[in-house]
Amino acid sequence: MARKHKNDHHHNHRETKAVQRKRNKSENDPDVEAKSNEPAIKPKPRHKKPLDQSQQRKMAWIILFVLAVILGATVYIRYQIHLQELVITPLNVPKMIAENASSAKVTPEKFWGTYRSNLYFGLKTRSPTSPVVGLMWLEQARTMPPPIRHWCSQDDRLNQYGWLKHDGVNFGIQDIVEQNFNITTSYVKRQGGEHGGDWTARITAIPKDVNRPVILSLMFYMALDGQGSLTPNIMKNRMDSINGQSLELGNFKLSFPKAKDGKGTKYHHLISYASRLDRLKDLLQNSLQTDSFNKERTIPFFALAGRLVPRDSPDPNFMVHQVTAQLPLEMEVVFESGSHSARHESLQGDLYSHKLAKFAKDFDNKFSEVFDIDKKGYNAGEIDFAKAALSNMIGSIGYFYGSSLVKSKYNKEPIYYWPAPLYSAVPSRSFFPRGFLWDEGFHNLLISQWDPEISKDIIAHWLDLLNAEGWIPREQILGAEARARVPDEFVVQRNENANPPTLFLPLQRLIKDMITSLDPKDKQFLTAVFPRLQKWFSWFNTTQVGNEPLTYYWRGRDEKTIKELNPKTLTSGLDDYPRASHPNSKERHLDLRCWMALASGILADIAKTLEQDSKEYEATHQVLTDNTLLDKLHWSPKKECYCDYGLHSNRIILKKPMPPKNIQPGQPYDQDKIRDVKTEPKMQFVESFGYVSLFPFMLKIVEPNSLKLYKILNDLTNTDLLWTNYGLRSLARNAPQYQKRNTEHDPPYWRGAIWINMNYLTLGALHHYSNTAGPYQHLAQGIYKDLRANIVNNIIKEYYRTGYIYEQYNDKTGEGKGSHPFTGWSALVVLIMAEKY
Repeated sequence: MARKHKNDHHHNHRETKAVQRKRNKSENDPDVEAKSNEPAIKPKPRHKKPLDQSQQRKMAWIILFVLAVILGATVYIRYQIHLQELVITPLNVPKMIAENASSAKVTPEKFWGTYRSNLYFGLKTRSPTSPVVGLMWLEQARTMPPPIRHWCSQDDRLNQYGWLKHDGVNFGIQDIVEQNFNITTSYVKRQGGEHGGDWTARITAIPKDVNRPVILSLMFYMALDGQGSLTPNIMKNRMDSINGQSLELGNFKLSFPKAKDGKGTKYHHLISYASRLDRLKDLLQNSLQTDSFNKERTIPFFALAGRLVPRDSPDPNFMVHQVTAQLPLEMEVVFESGSHSARHESLQGDLYSHKLAKFAKDFDNKFSEVFDIDKKGYNAGEIDFAKAALSNMIGSIGYFYGSSLVKSKYNKEPIYYWPAPLYSAVPSRSFFPRGFLWDEGFHNLLISQWDPEISKDIIAHWLDLLNAEGWIPREQILGAEARARVPDEFVVQRNENANPPTLFLPLQRLIKDMITSLDPKDKQFLTAVFPRLQKWFSWFNTTQVGNEPLTYYWRGRDEKTIKELNPKTLTSGLDDYPRASHPNSKERHLDLRCWMALASGILADIAKTLEQDSKEYEATHQVLTDNTLLDKLHWSPKKECYCDYGLHSNRIILKKPMPPKNIQPGQPYDQDKIRDVKTEPKMQFVESFGYVSLFPFMLKIVEPNSLKLYKILNDLTNTDLLWTNYGLRSLARNAPQYQKRNTEHDPPYWRGAIWINMNYLTLGALHHYSNTAGPYQHLAQGIYKDLRANIVNNIIKEYYRTGYIYEQYNDKTGEGKGSHPFTGWSALVVLIMAEKY
C-alpha cells in the first residue's frame, strides 16, 4: 500500500513539471497561442445515398415477412398447445353436477354408502378425499399363513357372496359364504346433523358345522385419504373407539362395542400410517405376529401388533380393531357424527335390529310395487333371486374421484384429465370394479326402474366427463385402488376411440316420463342434459363417420397386427366379434349406425320438449331408420342378413411361424402363432351371422311389415345359428370364427357365448313386434315367450347351483363363464322377469 502511494506521488510530480514547461513556452511564443486559438478544420460530412423506391419496398417486404414468420410461429405454437390441451379441456357448458351436489348438506341421504365397490364390505362418503372404513377377516389355525379377505377376488374362491337386499340409500344386507362358515354383513343409516348423520354396521359369523370349531378374526378399520386426523381410545389393551375429524365430516366417533356370542374372545389392534389406500392389506399383513389362542398354547393365531408408526411418518391415519373368537360371533361398529345433536340413543343392539327389519320390509314392498313379478308365476326362491340380482346392482354403485390418463394424436405422451368425481355402478365387484361407459347404459335400464333419481345422478356424472371435443373416456380408472387393479396397457384412454352411446337407452325411458312431468326438476334436467348430448352426438358424427355418406365405422382397430385372427374392435364393446379381416377407412359398421339412429331420435324428442329446433335430428333419424337405405348399405342378398362391410377374407388361420433363416440351434425366437391369409381379401359383406346382424332388429329399426323381419325371426329360432336352450349365442355355429381363439393366448369372448345384455335387447324387440300390428306379430310372440323362459330359467338354475350370476353363459351347456359375480348387465334378468323393456 505504501509503495503504491509513493508511485502515485512521483507520477503527479512529473506531470506538474510538464504542464509548467508548456505554460512557459506559450507565454514566450505568441505563435503557439495563435495556433491554439485557430478553429479546428472539420472533415467533410459523408452523405448516405438514399434508397430508391424499389429498395424501400424490398426492405418493407422483408420486415413484413419476418414479422409474419414470427406471428405465424407464435400462432402455430399456440395452436399446437391448444390442440394438445383440447383433450383435457372440459366442455364449456354448465355442469350437470354442481360442486357441492354430492355434499352432506345438499344430498345427506346419499352421502354415506357402500361406495367402495371393490371390497367385500366397506363404506365411504361421496367426497373426493373421504375417510374410508372396511372389513378384513381371516380364518385362524387352518393354513399358514391364513389368507386375508379384503378386496373382492375370484382367486379367493368363495362359495358365494352378494347383497340380498340393498336400497341404494338407507341399508343393505349381504351374505358371504366361506368353506367352513357364513358371514352376514349389514348396515343401517340414520339421518341427522350437518355431516351426513350416523350409521351402524353389524357383522355376524356362524359356523356351517357346530361340531367343527372355527376360529375367526374380524378386523374392521378406518383410514384417511389425505386430510383429517384420527385419535384412538385404548382401554385395557382394547381399541374402544376412534375420535376423528375431517373437512367433510367435522368431528365424529367410531365405536367398537364388545363383541357377542364368541368363545374365547380376544382383542387386538393396529395403529399405523398408510401412504395409499391400495396398500392397506399389505400393511396389515406385515404387522401380524403370532400368539397362542388357548392356555395350553396348542392353537396358534395371528394378531395385530399394536402401535407401529415409523419414526419418519406423519401422524397415524390407519387404525384397525381386531376381534378373534371361536364362532359364532357378532360385532357392531357404530359411527356417530359430532353434529347430530338430536340423537336420543345409539344405533345398536335392539334399536339397530328394529331399524334393519323396517328397511328390509320397505324394500320388499317397493320391489313388489316396482317389478310386480310375484304375479308372473315365480316362486319365493325365484323372487329372492331377483331381489339379490337387483341388490347387487344397486350395492355395487361406487363413488370415485381422480383423473383419467388420456392421449390424443397431438400428445407425445399421455396426460391427465381434469380431476373429477364419478358416481357409477360397476360391471363386477371382483373383476371390473370401476366405471365402463357402454356398460353403464345397460346398468341404468335397471337402476332407473328402481330409483330414477339415482339413475339421473349417475348419468349426469358421466356426461360431465365430456371434454371440449365431445369425447368421454370409455373406462374410468380413478383413484389408487382402481388403478392398482388395471394392467398398464389398458390405463391410457385415446380420444379417437368411441364406445357405444348406451346412455341413450335409459334416457329413452326417463325422458318419456319427464316429457309429461310437471316437476320443474325434470325440465331442469332436460335443459342441462341436452347440450351435452348434442356435443356427444356431434363428436360421433365427425370422428366415427365412414367414407360413404350415412356410414360409420369404429376407430381403434389394429391394421398392422399379425397375431390376431381378426383385429379386435374393443371400442364397439363387442371386442373380438368378427369384423372385416383387414381394417381400413372403407369399413361400414352396422351396429354403430344403429346406435346413431337411436340417439338422433331421442335428441329430436328432447329438442321438441324444450321447444328447440329439432329438424336436424328428425331428419337424421328419418334417414338412418330408412329401411331402403339401410338395406342398400348393409343387407347381404347372398346371405340374406344384415352385415358389416369391408375388406375381408373368410379364409384366415393362425399357425406357428417358421424359424428365421440362419438361426443358431437353441437360439430363442418369437413362436407365437401368426395369421395366415389363405385367400386375398376383397371388399364385401362380412357374412358372419350374430349379434351385430340383429342390431336393426334389436333397436326396432326394421319395419313391422318387412319381409326381412320375417327372415330375422326365423333365423332366431334356427339351432344352427343362434338359438340354444339357454339364450341366443353371440355368433352362429356356422360362422368361420365360431369359438375360435383370436390369438394363441386369447380364448373366444364374443364368438358363441351367451350375453344377457344382447338377449335383453332382443327380447325387447320381440316384445315390441309382438305388440305392434303386422303380419309377423304372432310369430314374434311365440319366440318371445320361449326365449324369455330359456334365459330366466338358466340364469336362476346356475345361480342356485354355483352361487353366482355370470358375465356370460356357455352356449352348449348353459354353465356360467367369465367373471363373477357379474351383476352389471346380467342383472337385467330382473327386467326380463318383470317384462320391462
